[in-house]
Amino acid sequence: MDEQHIARTPLVVGVRLRPSGKIYDFDAAGLILVRDDRVMVETERGIALGTVVVPPRPSPGAPRGLQRVVKKADARDVARHDQNLQRERELCRTALGMVRARNLPLKLVKVETAPDGGRALFFFAGEERVDVRDLGRELGQTFGTRVETKQIGARDETKATGGVGPCGRELCCSSWLQEFQPVSVKMAKEQGLSLNPGKLAGMCGRLKCCLRYEYQTYVELRKGLPAVGARIESVKGNGKVVRHNVLKRTVVVRREDDNVEVEATLDDLVERRADA
Repeated sequence: MDEQHIARTPLVVGVRLRPSGKIYDFDAAGLILVRDDRVMVETERGIALGTVVVPPRPSPGAPRGLQRVVKKADARDVARHDQNLQRERELCRTALGMVRARNLPLKLVKVETAPDGGRALFFFAGEERVDVRDLGRELGQTFGTRVETKQIGARDETKATGGVGPCGRELCCSSWLQEFQPVSVKMAKEQGLSLNPGKLAGMCGRLKCCLRYEYQTYVELRKGLPAVGARIESVKGNGKVVRHNVLKRTVVVRREDDNVEVEATLDDLVERRADA
């Protein structure tokens, strides 16, 4: 690639606006930036403070009109951001009192304010859908700002509140996981995990996100293994497959002649040896 082409290629930087939030691409605007730099960026809600997660890199496929990094953040920008966080805590306390006074079956999860303070977004969680339009109007009148309300599900609630999982580490959703992906019981079955609901459920009460992390690996390793219950012939004896050792890519066979269980590799199978 020649130097002129490199010069015309926009430099795109990945910035995270909130902890464990999604990483957004911005035009680096010629600034020299490194990971963990605090920057002020253009957003639909105004100029906001963010943190560089992915340093600037050439991106020929970047869309035109990409919002840009305005500048590196200074002490005043950080102080203004801290003031907004303090205001969010105050709004949260007041709104919580209103929810309790109305006896609404909702939990106030968090409040986010626009960088310029002109708008506040209130996130609620509840088992059932609740009409909170009247509450939104009252909140707007009380705070003298534009208010939006949003009811979120159990996964998003846990992501917002955070916590420590049974593995002893900070929850994936609140520490690094950007987007939720579908998780099913099939993923647990494929990995030979106990189908005990208490062990499969995360802090949110839904299936653990980590069930999908190794799922595809198990799918690939299981390919070619005889099904459980299938009768096979092997150099270690003929019998029925009773279970798999997927990570080792072996099967446990209960021999027909003595009812003893033996472990056989794919190379031990007579059928595969004949094919070879």
